Amino acid sequence: MKKRPAKPADDDSDLLQKLLSDVTRLPDHGRVIHPRPKHKPIPVQRLRDERAALADSLSDHITWDIGTETGEELIYLRHGLSRQILRKLRRGHWVSQDELDLHGLTSIEARALLVEFLNACTRSGARCVRIIHGKGLRSKNREPVLKTKVANWLMQRDEVLAFCQARQVDGGSGAVMVLLKSVRRQA
Repeated sequence: MKKRPAKPADDDSDLLQKLLSDVTRLPDHGRVIHPRPKHKPIPVQRLRDERAALADSLSDHITWDIGTETGEELIYLRHGLSRQILRKLRRGHWVSQDELDLHGLTSIEARALLVEFLNACTRSGARCVRIIHGKGLRSKNREPVLKTKVANWLMQRDEVLAFCQARQVDGGSGAVMVLLKSVRRQA
């Protein structure tokens, strides 16, 4: 024959009251214990996915004729904007607030860094930045490989309004000055 388990007390609340009968309440010192605020979780995987999608969105297969083969100056102005903006950018009207040096990097490394850099500039509210792509003097054919790629990648980004070859004091044909959209801060 199986033994039945012991039956719990009929009245658990009476048992609890009996156990707690000699417990004394702590004095109230006027302190209020506030619950800790819950922090918003950081969607790490979503951020990784967004970064990967942005990096993939900069294609090497889309090319525009930007005149780099003929030695022309590198310029770009988003459709619908005044040429005055490009003129001001070329003359150094905006001060470079940040810079990215891509010297010696492969195109894959350069593209990933460029995406991260532009995202950081957008978050920080930078308006004008300098990107140093190099002159290509140490490349296989002594031609600038990154110059054309950087220009094509920049034209694919929505936040890029214009870019032009940097002035001689800022790097000349080995760098571009980029004008980014202004970001309105929310209060």
